[in-house]
Amino acid sequence: MQWIFASQSVILYILVYYDIQEGETIQKQLELRYLSADFLIIGGGTAGCYAALEFCRASDGNVIIIEKANIRRSGCLAAGVNAINAYINPGSTPEGYAAYAARDAEGIASHDILLSMARGLNDTVKRMEELGLSVLKDEFGRYSARGAWNIKINGENIKPLLAKAVAAESRIAVFNHVWAKDFIVKEGRAVGAYAVDLKNSILYAVSAKAVLCATGGAAGLYKPNAPGFSRHKMWYPPFNSGTGYAMGLRAGAEMTSFEMRFIALRCKGTLAPTGTLAQGVGAKQINALGEECEGKYGRTTSQRLFAAKQEESEGRGPCFLKTTGISKEQDEDLFKAYLNMAPSQTLKWVESGKPPSEADVEIEGSEPYIIGGHTGSGYWVDNSRQSTIASLYAAGDASGACPQKYVSGAFAEGAIAARSAAKLLGSAPEISASSAQEEKEKLNAFFGRKDPGYTARQLEERMQCAMDKHAGGIGSNYRYSGKSLAAAEAEILEIESLSSFLRAETGKDLAAIHELRDRLLVCRALISHLGARKETRWRLFAEHADYPLKDDGWLKFVNSVLRGDKIEIIIRDVEKEGSPDEH
Repeated sequence: MQWIFASQSVILYILVYYDIQEGETIQKQLELRYLSADFLIIGGGTAGCYAALEFCRASDGNVIIIEKANIRRSGCLAAGVNAINAYINPGSTPEGYAAYAARDAEGIASHDILLSMARGLNDTVKRMEELGLSVLKDEFGRYSARGAWNIKINGENIKPLLAKAVAAESRIAVFNHVWAKDFIVKEGRAVGAYAVDLKNSILYAVSAKAVLCATGGAAGLYKPNAPGFSRHKMWYPPFNSGTGYAMGLRAGAEMTSFEMRFIALRCKGTLAPTGTLAQGVGAKQINALGEECEGKYGRTTSQRLFAAKQEESEGRGPCFLKTTGISKEQDEDLFKAYLNMAPSQTLKWVESGKPPSEADVEIEGSEPYIIGGHTGSGYWVDNSRQSTIASLYAAGDASGACPQKYVSGAFAEGAIAARSAAKLLGSAPEISASSAQEEKEKLNAFFGRKDPGYTARQLEERMQCAMDKHAGGIGSNYRYSGKSLAAAEAEILEIESLSSFLRAETGKDLAAIHELRDRLLVCRALISHLGARKETRWRLFAEHADYPLKDDGWLKFVNSVLRGDKIEIIIRDVEKEGSPDEH
């Protein structure tokens, strides 16, 4: 039965992948069409779907969701998930969760925003259970806890459940296989966005009263663990190209905490999550000598990663999670748990003939990602999740200053943003026809150009090598310095210049060019953030060789805004608990 489940998950994932690719080789000039909605959502993943449903509960308005893949299996939950990692178990409080999340982020978090998210966690789980999500119960009928702030679920179908609920709501229109390019901002207010339908060669100019960025974070900035053909075998979804961040930067929105990168400590080879082992069966982190090293360097997320790398650098690696000796029942539980989110790990155990009870699980670090669901990277937002641009909201991995939100936190933020957007009055503003026509001409200009002699993929690989070597990637043991960052910036600027000459022969080429340019802009912002924080607050997440110690004089937010063509850094104080919200 395990093989059947694994095969179904893998086949479904492959089918969705190829469905995403189908039709993206159309070689036509784009035509312009106009759409209008009360609420425009960019990204049909966790936060986007939930926000659409909540908006319809809170108002009688209509919604458009722009989704670059297919909403049924898109976003971080495409392959499923086996636990809700943010939940207030009996005896705990939202205030306790907010304090825990802030501690793990070494204090760089907004208490007010964390608390508003934490207060909505349990309601979202109840709502998802009503939609059909299987939430596991103990013998007393209570949700089955997995660690202090987690509960167990059978969540392989969590995204199809969300998509089904969205499809059942007549006021929500989903545009699959359409990728967003830029927000439309008028007099400091977001009034819509441009989006491209590659299957039908259409540029949509979408007007809306409110816009939500729910695009996820940024992967693919750095050279991944597996190069070449397997370059997209990574922990965070490879199709999350940082477009939401780049759109916000180009629109003038303020961003926060990009330097608080996330580097996942994962199962070697499969990059499957390790929390299920650590929390599910109590597996301790050990070195190659069998010595426990989990608490030796601290217990925050970044310190656990640092422990693995430090033991390895001192000759006691590789490191493992100690699973030998667990029961056969626990073996079965782990097989099932990973089928719900990372089938490759279950397949690895089955193929090797050695279940976790017979062989410890080797661990490794991923390349760095920029995501607001685990760390605090993203848009600088207020408690309503509105950005510094009026009527432009952000939720999930796109919103900042709220680490450790995970799946249920993305739901909660989507709901907060949707309820705020539902209060806006009036109608969707009109989009300038001349501006829309100009946007169409800029996109069409990529077709029929002279061949520059290089491709978007080649420039992407060069970008990843530059970031890996100079901006703290795997190849540099995640460390960087002022000089190395300067070298990274110079190379990124050169690649950005070269990218302006790229030619598109197909619609797929056009998408690849703009994803590359989005990643390059996010790289520039990231480099500026890494250089601006003159300390090492998070081991390896932001390991500054020139400033190797933590300095509480830097208990501050590092923010940025794009002014003209320059990334301008803004330093903001971290508000104290109970103080007025400065956002």
